[in-house]
Amino acid sequence: MLMFRGVRLLLIVLALSFSVGCGKRVRSEAAETLPADALYAEAKRSLDHRQYDRSIKFYQRLVARFPFGSYHEQGQIDLAYALYKTSKPDDAISAVNRFIKLYPTHPRIDYAYYLRGLINFNRKNGFFARHFSRDFTRSDLQYIRQSFQDFGELVDRYPQSSYAPDARQRMIFLRNGLAEGEMMVAGYYFRRHAYVAAATRATLVLEAYQESPRAGDALAMLAESYQRLGQQQLADDAKRVLKLNYPEHPYFAGKWPAKNSRWRQLNPFASNKG
Repeated sequence: MLMFRGVRLLLIVLALSFSVGCGKRVRSEAAETLPADALYAEAKRSLDHRQYDRSIKFYQRLVARFPFGSYHEQGQIDLAYALYKTSKPDDAISAVNRFIKLYPTHPRIDYAYYLRGLINFNRKNGFFARHFSRDFTRSDLQYIRQSFQDFGELVDRYPQSSYAPDARQRMIFLRNGLAEGEMMVAGYYFRRHAYVAAATRATLVLEAYQESPRAGDALAMLAESYQRLGQQQLADDAKRVLKLNYPEHPYFAGKWPAKNSRWRQLNPFASNKG
Protein backbone atom coordinates (compact mmCIF):
# COMPACT_ATOMS: atom_id res chain seq x y z
CA MET A 1 0.00 0.00 0.00
CA LEU A 2 2.83 2.43 0.87
CA MET A 3 4.55 1.69 -2.43
CA PHE A 4 1.30 2.36 -4.30
CA ARG A 5 0.86 5.71 -2.55
CA GLY A 6 4.44 6.62 -3.38
CA VAL A 7 3.97 5.83 -7.05
CA ARG A 8 0.71 7.75 -7.10
CA LEU A 9 2.35 10.80 -5.51
CA LEU A 10 5.18 10.63 -8.02
CA LEU A 11 2.70 10.51 -10.90
CA ILE A 12 0.88 13.55 -9.52
CA VAL A 13 4.14 15.52 -9.24
CA LEU A 14 5.14 14.55 -12.77
CA ALA A 15 1.72 15.54 -14.09
CA LEU A 16 1.93 18.93 -12.41
CA SER A 17 5.43 19.51 -13.77
CA PHE A 18 4.26 18.60 -17.25
CA SER A 19 1.29 20.97 -17.06
CA VAL A 20 3.48 23.85 -15.86
CA GLY A 21 5.96 23.18 -18.65
CA CYS A 22 3.19 23.12 -21.24
CA GLY A 23 1.84 26.37 -19.85
CA LYS A 24 5.18 28.06 -20.30
CA ARG A 25 5.46 26.82 -23.86
CA VAL A 26 1.98 28.08 -24.67
CA ARG A 27 2.74 31.51 -23.25
CA SER A 28 5.99 31.71 -25.16
CA GLU A 29 4.43 30.61 -28.40
CA ALA A 30 1.52 33.00 -27.93
CA ALA A 31 3.78 35.96 -28.61
CA GLU A 32 4.34 34.57 -32.10
CA THR A 33 0.72 33.75 -32.89
CA LEU A 34 -1.52 36.26 -31.12
CA PRO A 35 -3.04 39.10 -33.16
CA ALA A 36 -1.91 42.64 -32.39
CA ASP A 37 -4.77 43.54 -30.05
CA ALA A 38 -4.43 40.36 -27.98
CA LEU A 39 -0.64 40.67 -27.88
CA TYR A 40 -0.87 44.25 -26.68
CA ALA A 41 -3.48 43.31 -24.07
CA GLU A 42 -1.20 40.59 -22.71
CA ALA A 43 1.77 42.97 -22.59
CA LYS A 44 -0.30 45.67 -20.87
CA ARG A 45 -1.70 43.20 -18.37
CA SER A 46 1.81 42.15 -17.41
CA LEU A 47 2.86 45.80 -17.14
CA ASP A 48 -0.09 46.63 -14.90
CA HIS A 49 0.81 43.71 -12.64
CA ARG A 50 4.43 44.90 -12.49
CA GLN A 51 5.66 41.83 -14.32
CA TYR A 52 8.04 44.04 -16.21
CA ASP A 53 10.34 41.42 -17.70
CA ARG A 54 7.38 39.51 -19.07
CA SER A 55 5.77 42.67 -20.45
CA ILE A 56 9.04 43.60 -22.18
CA LYS A 57 9.08 40.29 -24.04
CA PHE A 58 5.51 40.78 -25.28
CA TYR A 59 6.05 44.43 -26.21
CA GLN A 60 9.21 43.58 -28.11
CA ARG A 61 7.38 40.94 -30.11
CA LEU A 62 4.50 43.35 -30.68
CA VAL A 63 6.66 46.10 -32.18
CA ALA A 64 8.64 43.57 -34.21
CA ARG A 65 5.66 41.70 -35.64
CA PHE A 66 3.42 44.72 -36.19
CA PRO A 67 5.62 47.65 -37.31
CA PHE A 68 2.66 49.89 -38.09
CA GLY A 69 -0.56 50.96 -36.40
CA SER A 70 -1.74 52.24 -33.06
CA TYR A 71 -0.72 49.14 -31.12
CA HIS A 72 2.84 49.51 -32.40
CA GLU A 73 2.92 53.17 -31.40
CA GLN A 74 1.54 52.61 -27.90
CA GLY A 75 3.69 49.53 -27.51
CA GLN A 76 6.83 51.59 -28.14
CA ILE A 77 6.20 54.02 -25.31
CA ASP A 78 4.98 51.30 -22.95
CA LEU A 79 8.13 49.32 -23.71
CA ALA A 80 10.23 52.36 -22.78
CA TYR A 81 8.46 52.57 -19.43
CA ALA A 82 8.91 48.85 -18.75
CA LEU A 83 12.62 49.11 -19.55
CA TYR A 84 12.87 52.08 -17.19
CA LYS A 85 11.22 50.08 -14.40
CA THR A 86 13.70 47.23 -14.87
CA SER A 87 16.65 49.59 -14.43
CA LYS A 88 17.71 49.60 -18.06
CA PRO A 89 18.01 53.37 -18.56
CA ASP A 90 20.06 53.29 -21.75
CA ASP A 91 17.59 50.96 -23.47
CA ALA A 92 14.68 53.00 -22.13
CA ILE A 93 16.15 56.28 -23.42
CA SER A 94 16.73 54.71 -26.84
CA ALA A 95 13.10 53.57 -26.95
CA VAL A 96 11.83 57.01 -25.94
CA ASN A 97 14.01 58.82 -28.46
CA ARG A 98 12.86 56.45 -31.19
CA PHE A 99 9.23 57.14 -30.26
CA ILE A 100 9.75 60.93 -30.29
CA LYS A 101 11.46 60.76 -33.67
CA LEU A 102 8.85 58.51 -35.28
CA TYR A 103 5.69 59.96 -33.76
CA PRO A 104 6.20 63.68 -33.03
CA THR A 105 2.44 64.37 -33.20
CA HIS A 106 1.32 61.41 -31.10
CA PRO A 107 -1.36 62.29 -28.48
CA ARG A 108 1.02 61.16 -25.72
CA ILE A 109 4.14 62.84 -27.02
CA ASP A 110 4.25 65.05 -23.91
CA TYR A 111 4.44 61.92 -21.78
CA ALA A 112 7.41 60.73 -23.86
CA TYR A 113 9.33 63.92 -23.05
CA TYR A 114 8.36 63.61 -19.39
CA LEU A 115 9.43 59.97 -19.27
CA ARG A 116 12.80 60.84 -20.79
CA GLY A 117 13.37 63.38 -18.05
CA LEU A 118 12.23 60.90 -15.42
CA ILE A 119 14.60 58.21 -16.64
CA ASN A 120 17.58 60.56 -16.40
CA PHE A 121 16.31 61.97 -13.11
CA ASN A 122 16.22 58.53 -11.48
CA ARG A 123 19.31 57.28 -13.25
CA LYS A 124 21.24 59.07 -10.55
CA ASN A 125 18.58 58.98 -7.82
CA GLY A 126 20.26 59.72 -4.52
CA PHE A 127 23.19 61.08 -6.52
CA PHE A 128 24.03 63.95 -4.22
CA ALA A 129 23.65 61.85 -1.08
CA ARG A 130 26.00 59.17 -2.44
CA HIS A 131 28.67 61.71 -3.35
CA PHE A 132 28.35 63.93 -0.30
CA SER A 133 31.60 62.95 1.35
CA ARG A 134 33.54 62.53 -1.89
CA ASP A 135 35.57 64.82 -4.07
CA PHE A 136 32.84 66.39 -6.14
CA THR A 137 35.20 67.32 -8.93
CA ARG A 138 35.22 63.64 -9.85
CA SER A 139 31.45 63.30 -9.94
CA ASP A 140 29.58 63.12 -13.21
CA LEU A 141 26.65 65.53 -13.41
CA GLN A 142 25.74 64.81 -17.02
CA TYR A 143 22.53 62.94 -16.24
CA ILE A 144 21.41 65.61 -13.78
CA ARG A 145 21.94 68.30 -16.41
CA GLN A 146 20.28 66.15 -19.07
CA SER A 147 17.23 65.58 -16.89
CA PHE A 148 16.97 69.33 -16.27
CA GLN A 149 17.12 69.88 -20.03
CA ASP A 150 14.55 67.14 -20.72
CA PHE A 151 12.01 68.57 -18.28
CA GLY A 152 12.71 72.05 -19.62
CA GLU A 153 11.93 70.87 -23.14
CA LEU A 154 8.64 69.40 -21.98
CA VAL A 155 7.64 72.62 -20.21
CA ASP A 156 8.62 74.76 -23.21
CA ARG A 157 6.89 72.59 -25.79
CA TYR A 158 3.81 71.59 -23.82
CA PRO A 159 3.25 74.09 -20.98
CA GLN A 160 -0.36 72.92 -20.56
CA SER A 161 0.58 69.25 -20.25
CA SER A 162 -0.64 67.45 -17.14
CA TYR A 163 3.01 66.47 -16.59
CA ALA A 164 4.29 70.06 -16.70
CA PRO A 165 3.66 70.94 -13.02
CA ASP A 166 5.66 67.96 -11.78
CA ALA A 167 8.37 68.67 -14.34
CA ARG A 168 8.68 72.25 -13.07
CA GLN A 169 9.05 71.07 -9.48
CA ARG A 170 11.72 68.60 -10.49
CA MET A 171 13.53 71.34 -12.40
CA ILE A 172 13.67 73.47 -9.25
CA PHE A 173 15.08 70.54 -7.33
CA LEU A 174 17.62 69.81 -10.04
CA ARG A 175 18.58 73.47 -10.40
CA ASN A 176 19.27 73.69 -6.67
CA GLY A 177 21.19 70.45 -6.81
CA LEU A 178 23.33 71.58 -9.70
CA ALA A 179 24.09 74.81 -7.88
CA GLU A 180 25.00 72.80 -4.79
CA GLY A 181 27.28 70.62 -6.86
CA GLU A 182 29.08 73.60 -8.35
CA MET A 183 29.50 75.14 -4.90
CA MET A 184 30.98 71.91 -3.58
CA VAL A 185 33.49 72.02 -6.42
CA ALA A 186 34.18 75.68 -5.63
CA GLY A 187 34.75 74.76 -2.00
CA TYR A 188 37.11 71.99 -3.02
CA TYR A 189 39.22 74.45 -5.01
CA PHE A 190 39.03 77.09 -2.31
CA ARG A 191 40.37 74.72 0.36
CA ARG A 192 43.29 73.96 -1.93
CA HIS A 193 43.98 77.66 -2.46
CA ALA A 194 42.99 77.46 -6.13
CA TYR A 195 41.11 80.74 -5.86
CA VAL A 196 40.79 81.44 -9.56
CA ALA A 197 39.06 78.09 -10.08
CA ALA A 198 36.85 78.69 -7.03
CA ALA A 199 35.81 82.10 -8.35
CA THR A 200 35.07 80.60 -11.76
CA ARG A 201 32.71 78.03 -10.25
CA ALA A 202 31.01 80.64 -8.10
CA THR A 203 30.49 82.83 -11.17
CA LEU A 204 28.92 79.87 -12.98
CA VAL A 205 26.39 79.48 -10.18
CA LEU A 206 25.47 83.16 -10.37
CA GLU A 207 25.09 83.02 -14.14
CA ALA A 208 23.22 79.74 -14.49
CA TYR A 209 21.47 79.20 -11.14
CA GLN A 210 20.97 82.66 -9.69
CA GLU A 211 17.56 81.72 -8.30
CA SER A 212 18.96 78.86 -6.26
CA PRO A 213 19.42 79.11 -2.47
CA ARG A 214 23.18 78.95 -3.04
CA ALA A 215 23.41 82.25 -4.88
CA GLY A 216 24.34 84.08 -1.70
CA ASP A 217 27.10 81.59 -0.94
CA ALA A 218 28.37 81.99 -4.50
CA LEU A 219 28.71 85.73 -3.96
CA ALA A 220 30.52 85.12 -0.68
CA MET A 221 32.84 82.65 -2.38
CA LEU A 222 33.50 85.18 -5.11
CA ALA A 223 34.25 87.94 -2.61
CA GLU A 224 36.60 85.82 -0.52
CA SER A 225 38.38 84.33 -3.52
CA TYR A 226 39.04 87.77 -4.98
CA GLN A 227 40.19 88.92 -1.55
CA ARG A 228 42.72 86.08 -1.40
CA LEU A 229 43.87 86.90 -4.91
CA GLY A 230 44.49 90.53 -3.99
CA GLN A 231 41.76 91.75 -6.35
CA GLN A 232 40.35 94.27 -3.88
CA GLN A 233 38.05 96.10 -6.28
CA LEU A 234 36.43 92.88 -7.46
CA ALA A 235 36.15 91.64 -3.89
CA ASP A 236 34.46 94.87 -2.80
CA ASP A 237 32.02 94.67 -5.72
CA ALA A 238 31.04 91.13 -4.78
CA LYS A 239 30.61 92.13 -1.12
CA ARG A 240 28.45 95.08 -2.11
CA VAL A 241 26.12 92.88 -4.19
CA LEU A 242 26.02 90.29 -1.40
CA LYS A 243 25.15 92.94 1.18
CA LEU A 244 22.42 94.35 -1.04
CA ASN A 245 20.74 91.00 -1.70
CA TYR A 246 21.65 88.96 1.39
CA PRO A 247 22.30 91.42 4.23
CA GLU A 248 22.07 88.70 6.88
CA HIS A 249 24.47 86.32 5.16
CA PRO A 250 26.86 84.55 7.60
CA TYR A 251 29.79 85.93 5.63
CA PHE A 252 29.36 89.28 7.35
CA ALA A 253 29.44 87.62 10.77
CA GLY A 254 32.62 85.72 10.00
CA LYS A 255 30.72 82.41 10.01
CA TRP A 256 31.37 81.41 6.42
CA PRO A 257 31.98 78.98 4.88
CA ALA A 258 29.80 76.70 7.00
CA LYS A 259 31.06 73.20 7.70
CA ASN A 260 27.81 71.46 6.82
CA SER A 261 26.21 71.63 3.41
CA ARG A 262 22.72 73.05 2.98
CA TRP A 263 21.82 70.12 0.75
CA ARG A 264 20.97 67.87 3.71
CA GLN A 265 17.29 68.14 2.96
CA LEU A 266 14.65 65.58 2.12
CA ASN A 267 14.44 64.85 -1.59
CA PRO A 268 10.70 65.43 -2.27
CA PHE A 269 10.82 62.94 -5.14
CA ALA A 270 12.69 60.11 -3.40
CA SER A 271 9.51 58.16 -2.66
CA ASN A 272 7.87 59.00 -5.98
CA LYS A 273 8.10 55.91 -8.12
CA GLY A 274 7.35 57.83 -11.31
